[in-house]
Amino acid sequence: MIAQLQKQIEEAWGDRNLLNFSEYANAIQTVILMLDKGELRVADPVAGGWHVNEWIKKAVILYFPLRHMKEIEVGPFVFHDKMKLKTNYKELGVRVVPHGIARYGAFLAKGVIMMPSYVNIGAYVDEGTMVDTWATVGSCAQVGKNVHLSGGVGIGGVLEPVQAAPVIIEDNCFIGSRAIVVEGVRVEREAVIGAGVVLTGSTKIIDVTGSEPIEYKGRVPARSVVIPGSYTKKFAAGDYQVPCALIIGTRKESTDKKTSLNDALREHNVAV
Repeated sequence: MIAQLQKQIEEAWGDRNLLNFSEYANAIQTVILMLDKGELRVADPVAGGWHVNEWIKKAVILYFPLRHMKEIEVGPFVFHDKMKLKTNYKELGVRVVPHGIARYGAFLAKGVIMMPSYVNIGAYVDEGTMVDTWATVGSCAQVGKNVHLSGGVGIGGVLEPVQAAPVIIEDNCFIGSRAIVVEGVRVEREAVIGAGVVLTGSTKIIDVTGSEPIEYKGRVPARSVVIPGSYTKKFAAGDYQVPCALIIGTRKESTDKKTSLNDALREHNVAV
C-alpha cells in the first residue's frame, strides 16, 4: 500500500493535472490521514541518524490545492482557512488547554500536553511532551518523547524545498524559553538548550568544555548543555560580534533525567 501511495504522490508531483482525478486526490488524503494518526511520518529514526521521506512532504504540499477556504467556527471564535483542526483529543489521551491549536495532519501522541500553543500539519510530537505557552511546532518538525518546549519556543517548519530536512528534537530534550530551532537543525537526545539560544543551519555550535574548541553546525550532540554566545567576525566596516551557541557541559547519563536536568542548570547557571 505504501509503495502504491508513494508512486501516486510522485506522479501527481510531476503532473499537477492529476489532482483532478479522484484516485490521486484520495491517495493524498490517505497520506494526510496516516500522518494525523502517526502511521506515517516525514522523518523516521534509523541506525545512526534519520531518514527524510521527501514524498510525504510532497503529499502535504499537494494537499493544499485540494482544500478550499472556508470559515471555521469554534464557539465565539471564527477562523478562515483551508485546513481542518485536529479533534478527538480525549480519545487520543492528549491534554489541550485553550487556546492550544493543532492542525489536522499533525500527530500528537498519548500524554502530550499543549498549553496555548500551535502545532502545524505534518509535525510529529511523541509521548509525554509538553508544548508550553506560545510555543510553536512548525510543519513536518519531529519532536521526541518527554521533551519540554518552554514558553515561546519556536521550532521551525519546512515544506519546500522538499529535500530540506525538518527540525528534529530527540527524546528527553529540554528547550528553554524563547529558544529558536530552525533550518533542519537536529538536537540529539537529552540535550538542554538554554533560554534565548538561536540555532539555524549556519549557526556555529562551539563546544568550549575542552582545551580546544570543537565546532558543530546543524547538530547539537546528545546530552549537551547549550547557552547563547558570540564570537568576533571581521567585516569590511570593522570587527563585530556574531551570535553563536556554546556547549558548556553535559548531562550525566548515570542520573535520573529530571535530576540531571536540574543539576545541569544549577551547575552551569543556565537560564530557562
